[in-house]
Amino acid sequence: MNRLVKQHQKVSIDLMPTEPTTSRSTRSRLCNAAIGLGAATVLASCASDAPQDTWAPEGKYAQDIHNLQWPIFMIAGIVGLIVFGVITFVVVKFRDRGQPIPEQGHGNALIEYVFIAIPALLLAGIAVPTVAGVISLNDTDDADCVVNVTGQQWWWEYDYPVEADGTICGAQPTGEAAPIITSGQMVIPVDAKVVIRGTSRDVIHSFWVPKLNGKRDMVPGRVHTWNFQAEQPGIYAGQCAEFCGLSHANMRMEIVALDKGDFQAWIDNQLEPYQSPEAGTLAAKGEETFISQCSRCHQVDGLTDADGELVVSAPEQFVWSGAAPNLTNLMTRNTFAGASWDLLTEDAREAVWEASADEFGALYLEGVTKGTLNEIDLKEWLRDAPSKKPMYTDPENLEDTDGKTRGMPYLALSEDQIDELVAYLIERK
Repeated sequence: MNRLVKQHQKVSIDLMPTEPTTSRSTRSRLCNAAIGLGAATVLASCASDAPQDTWAPEGKYAQDIHNLQWPIFMIAGIVGLIVFGVITFVVVKFRDRGQPIPEQGHGNALIEYVFIAIPALLLAGIAVPTVAGVISLNDTDDADCVVNVTGQQWWWEYDYPVEADGTICGAQPTGEAAPIITSGQMVIPVDAKVVIRGTSRDVIHSFWVPKLNGKRDMVPGRVHTWNFQAEQPGIYAGQCAEFCGLSHANMRMEIVALDKGDFQAWIDNQLEPYQSPEAGTLAAKGEETFISQCSRCHQVDGLTDADGELVVSAPEQFVWSGAAPNLTNLMTRNTFAGASWDLLTEDAREAVWEASADEFGALYLEGVTKGTLNEIDLKEWLRDAPSKKPMYTDPENLEDTDGKTRGMPYLALSEDQIDELVAYLIERK
């Protein structure tokens, strides 16, 4: 009899439900993954000195956005913690154990009014300063500097008009005043209220330099204004923030802030008369190559042909957007091809980017020299631009653009021609 009881107890124990090992293993893996994801998120948020850090404002308008977003994120975080806490408590406390359905609270006016009033008050507290902040960010009165900005696939053009008083961004040119057209890097004076008037030649782009201000769309057929102000000399990186085609990720921009004296020197340098390279040099051959291979799209102000006639580009005949970067004084910039690649070597670039506020202006105005030129990327670009930056330039795939390219096409340049062009371009400063 005792033997039968023991066997019955053994069978009962064996039949008791147990948690499968695979279930425990799965939960363990999910738990470890969640911990790893949380740790990675925390560590990623600790990164500092990021070129496009929205939490490191360095200008009035970016600081205004920063002052607004901090309390809003704090409120949202507190509300989120409360909600997740309540959900966790309810799930654990009242998990299904086979108990009857609890009494429902539907129709309780007090509860409903309270949970309507609380979000309404929170949203009102957020909406009032947000609307005031948006109005302030869009105030373009009392501008010290106006720059026309045009987006196209996949680079930015900056046009500095001459004001009625003969100044350019508040600086009085030493010589004859004339509009300045550049690309890749927009140069502005420190502490000046800069208003950009932005549009697009093809699709919608979005101008975003997070350390100086938020985003502003550039829409074809419209002109949108946006404000910038930099507190310290330096380079502020940005990115097109609206998907605009194949090379959207390669459409970058940089705003360079110079103190008043250095900005005046930059203006005067941009307006210096064109000088042809010395006859018989590699650069002189490069000038001829530029005229024959590049000048149909790219403008160099003051360039003349063998007959002394001004060479005027006509990109509207070859490029879908109708424009190509103006290469006058190219080597006064640090980047090329939509600011996607540096004209400076890695060491020279680091020296400029990490220069102190007092040293930055002189280093930037020095431009690109033969000793600091990043020949590798520049020659790769001249050798085969479409393979370096995808741009829909296949001649067999241009039915929708009337045979025009989106970006720089493959020019089939020889290595000698590339060397000549590099020697010519290094003098464009």
